[in-house]
Amino acid sequence: MSETRTEPVQEGGDLPFDVFSRQCPSRGTLEHATGRWGGLTLGALYESGARFNELRRRVDGVSEKMLSRTLHALERDGLVHRDAQLTNPPRVDYELTPLGREVAARLMDLIQFVEGRMPEVVEARARYDAAHPA
Repeated sequence: MSETRTEPVQEGGDLPFDVFSRQCPSRGTLEHATGRWGGLTLGALYESGARFNELRRRVDGVSEKMLSRTLHALERDGLVHRDAQLTNPPRVDYELTPLGREVAARLMDLIQFVEGRMPEVVEARARYDAAHPA
């Protein structure tokens, strides 16, 4: 019995996307979504949209410049929607797009898994550090 497999095709071509290929555009999107600030930003927006400074407070440790870069990259990839309102003072809200919600849901599963397994990680680190003194 033959198996039919449909694969997404790259823009302008007929080859499937392959994140392991350096030319594949999916690699950049994966980096934006799973990098330190991208993953945390998507996670912070998962519950609800937020203004820039709300996000900056929620994603503890991110600089204004890095959060701005991260939001621009996520917006370009279609994961985040930026809504600039012409009010005085100007107001900019960020929220996940449907695609961004799907990506963030998967990230939240991973985040919750890692948080739940941290006692094991802490133990593993202690064992490693004991076996490999600095």
